[in-house]
Amino acid sequence: MSNPRNQKIIELLNRRQTNLTVFMDEVHKPHNLAAIVRTCDAIGIGDVHAVYPKSVLRECHGTAMGSNRWVTTHTHNELDTGLAQMKSEGKQILAAHFSDRAVDFRSIDYTKPTCVLVGSEKFGVSDRAAELADQHILVPMLGMVQSLNVSVATAIILYEAQRQREQAGLYDKRQLDDKVCEKLRFEWLHPEVKKFCDKYQIRYPMINEDGDIDDDEWHQMRHSMLNA
Repeated sequence: MSNPRNQKIIELLNRRQTNLTVFMDEVHKPHNLAAIVRTCDAIGIGDVHAVYPKSVLRECHGTAMGSNRWVTTHTHNELDTGLAQMKSEGKQILAAHFSDRAVDFRSIDYTKPTCVLVGSEKFGVSDRAAELADQHILVPMLGMVQSLNVSVATAIILYEAQRQREQAGLYDKRQLDDKVCEKLRFEWLHPEVKKFCDKYQIRYPMINEDGDIDDDEWHQMRHSMLNA
């Protein structure tokens, strides 16, 4: 019988957008970190990036890494090296930043490889981040308040990216390679077995089409370790 959870995970992995990401420039409040990561998961983003203020690095590192098991947060020591990685991957860097050269976020082509760069709760993106960005974007506002919460602004921008990518058919063809897809399918279906493999430094077992472990050799290896 088909495993509904396995099917859900396969569908999720098939829609992952490998060339769309968010880079958080010193965002440090736990609720904002968690909200941004949750939105990324909802959009189909599996990897996000962050540089934290040195004063809160230790506190926030665990928060960001644990806020959503479906999304991996990559921490960078320096903004320059983190954004250099984004550029080396061919991504356009879009800073959510009010400036003379900022354009309406809806005027951008998000079907291109893209990194959305968002800044700290109080000050927005740093001057250096604004300098390194390829383009500044803003969310037009008609009220008295001229800024949005960073997690809200990020969500608005990402859903425009999702809209454009859906229209372009980018969610219809899997972008993850086979090895990464199978690795994640196993880890999400069998988190406790993953912990066991990591603890004893052994390979993951093979799983069948329904997501069940189907690997006699691995079972024998596990039995030997437990009874050693």
